[in-house]
Amino acid sequence: QVQLVESGGGAVQTGDSLKLSCVVSGLMVKNYVMGWFRQAPGKGREMLAAITERGGLNYNGDATKDRFAISKDDVGNTVFLQMNSLTPEDTAKYYCAAGTGGVWAERDYRYWGQGTSVTVSS
Repeated sequence: QVQLVESGGGAVQTGDSLKLSCVVSGLMVKNYVMGWFRQAPGKGREMLAAITERGGLNYNGDATKDRFAISKDDVGNTVFLQMNSLTPEDTAKYYCAAGTGGVWAERDYRYWGQGTSVTVSS
């Protein structure tokens, strides 16, 4: 059974940083494209970043690339998202996902976690 369990979310203030973790079981992250998405209240799910099997990095826009960093630990089977300079616009539920196709679309990912919530106050 595949499980992706996110953690590290919470309530922070503008300018703070958070590091999200996604612990994976039932598959090996080194064999999958791993992505981070978020969904803000009342909005659709937004792709943020992905890391390929070989460690290639993909970010959805320069604004994301400037503040967020995706990484993984193949030995620990864990994926991370470092988020810096947070603003209230980053308030959302953050999801980890695993797939074997592309990196940009939700449909590219077969397995999803339940998400971890981030709230940024001004």
